[in-house]
Amino acid sequence: MAVKSKGIKRAAESFEKSGKKSKVAKKLPSPPSESEPEEESGSESDISISSEEDELDELDDVEEQNGEEEESDDDEDEDEDDELDELDEGEDEDNEDDSETKEPKEVDPNKKSSKEQHAEQRKLLAERKLQRKSGAEVQQIKNLWEKLRVTKPTPPKEVRDKLCNEVWELSKDVITDLVMKHDASRIVQTLVKYSSKERRDKIVQALKGNFYVLATSAYGKYLLIKLLHYGSKESKALIVDELHGKLRKLMRHREGAYVVEDLFVLYSTAEQKQQMIREFWGSEYAVFRDSGKGKTVLEVVKESSEKKQLIMANLYGTIKASVEKGSTGFQILHAAMKEYVSILVDDIEANDSQIREFIDLLAEQFAELVHTQEGSEVACKLIAVANAKERKIIIRSLKSHINELIKNEYGNLVLITLFMTVDDTVLLHKSFIVEVVTNELMPELIQDKFSRRPFLYLLKGLDGKYFSPLVKNSLTQYEQLAYKKTSKKEQETRRGELLSRAIELMYKSILSTTKADDPEKSFSKLMSVNMAAQFITELILTTTNVENVNETLRLQLVEAVFEVAVKGDVLEDFHLLNKSPFISRSLKALIQGNEFKWDSEAKKLVHNDGDKIPGVGSEFAETIAEHISSNDVLVNWTKGQAAFVLISVLEVLQLADASKFKELQKQLKKNKKQLSKEDKGAKLLLNLL
Repeated sequence: MAVKSKGIKRAAESFEKSGKKSKVAKKLPSPPSESEPEEESGSESDISISSEEDELDELDDVEEQNGEEEESDDDEDEDEDDELDELDEGEDEDNEDDSETKEPKEVDPNKKSSKEQHAEQRKLLAERKLQRKSGAEVQQIKNLWEKLRVTKPTPPKEVRDKLCNEVWELSKDVITDLVMKHDASRIVQTLVKYSSKERRDKIVQALKGNFYVLATSAYGKYLLIKLLHYGSKESKALIVDELHGKLRKLMRHREGAYVVEDLFVLYSTAEQKQQMIREFWGSEYAVFRDSGKGKTVLEVVKESSEKKQLIMANLYGTIKASVEKGSTGFQILHAAMKEYVSILVDDIEANDSQIREFIDLLAEQFAELVHTQEGSEVACKLIAVANAKERKIIIRSLKSHINELIKNEYGNLVLITLFMTVDDTVLLHKSFIVEVVTNELMPELIQDKFSRRPFLYLLKGLDGKYFSPLVKNSLTQYEQLAYKKTSKKEQETRRGELLSRAIELMYKSILSTTKADDPEKSFSKLMSVNMAAQFITELILTTTNVENVNETLRLQLVEAVFEVAVKGDVLEDFHLLNKSPFISRSLKALIQGNEFKWDSEAKKLVHNDGDKIPGVGSEFAETIAEHISSNDVLVNWTKGQAAFVLISVLEVLQLADASKFKELQKQLKKNKKQLSKEDKGAKLLLNLL
């Protein structure tokens, strides 16, 4: 009887039904009729018993789907016990039903108890296992494996090596019979894990010619991955060479796709990865390895229109089949998509129908693309060339994944691309900004290098301080693609609309931490994180026309910064200036505001033409000066990080021609002798005087 992959429950139900039929046949034998010989009654009983045996055989071969190496084989025995218990319960229920409708019958004294029946069934199962091909060897190997795989306590190396040798001696001649069964395959996996390089190479040689079969096996694929993980460079090359030319077929296979993905992501060199991708171009490139080598897909398709049509058809066919089989999240598929999309966007007008078809294929699954570099690039380019209707579908599919999207190294670039290309800013605000700019999420997001970037884009645009040249170049390319096809609004207009809707929410979410009961979520804790302090500084220094921000919220945030970063004893280690030295940079930026800037050529502070921002600049410098002078703590501020802040205050007050400058200058001259020339900050103060 062919083994079928069924769930345990379904198999047990089938077994239960078979058991019930057998019992009824025993309890209520029908006398032979004239038209039906007595032998037929006996044959019916035999059929029922045979059905029981086949179902038990199926139950024994029902194989678990996860295939993890360390999973206990004891589970299989427990499953058999459960199935047998279900059978027993099913019989009891059947008896109860009979008792409700019929009169009690006499108990057959020859009938075996449930325990005896179960024992016989287990014995039958054991006999069937031994009768299979290499059954005796497998059973002996499994007994040794049970000792080999123990981890608590871990066997000594000498014991483990001895067990490995014994397992190898028994399995080397039947290894191809072992690797396709879930329990026996795990024996070989353990052997690979604990064996020497030479033995691993022997196992690879023994399985040579079967790697494709292993890759497509529900359990053999795990052994193949183990061989790739632990195998030598030569063994990996042997496996890669044998699978060469079969990758497109494997990508369309439910099990094989996982092997190809691991092979591409974990075990291939850059050159091998390029070779694997070229296989997706077509049969010519799968058979002849050097065909197209050293060329990009765009260079190849430009050689002839026939090549272009063939490569595009092969790439799209592989991608579509893989997407339909649920492999959209695979990195190797993203790499193939990247090749296909690069052809599409090279000539948007000529490939318009293919672009629409490809977006339709992926629009609902965009969240599966954004976690890899290749997938992110594919998503950004498709967003750029999508029309307004298609962009709405893409936004809807990404909306429910916004938390993962914004935190991902590549996903946040997809969100920035949406901010840079979609004209419907109201839709973007409702779909994304409202979802993440909250009291719970925003304080956490601004502490991360990647998740804060979309907000920094809204505040500062593609500022080179936060966006590398490579990232800026990519985002600019997506923007240019968008303006060729769909986008109409000016970039600064679009960004300004998004910012005006988001900035008030940003202030409120950050200010909520000033009232937090949990010290770990307090504003002081937030300011002690470099990324967050930097973001808060940029937020305060960003001009806006939102009245509530200008009149109230910004002043409240500046006051909160003053409370945690200026007030207190600056000589104590727990003061924020000493605990987090970068705070001095944030304070200096707020002291200068938009009124002043550092001239690197003149090496001094000069006036700036920027708009004056309420609460910062000379106004903030005077606030700090007032605090220092009124509390008679000037000497404390002439050491360490505090001294650099004081220098910035003096420079700004001097340029602003404020009366506080002369007052502080006089106090410093009186305490001149207390300034140490060994302290760098104090030395600069002396030079300023």
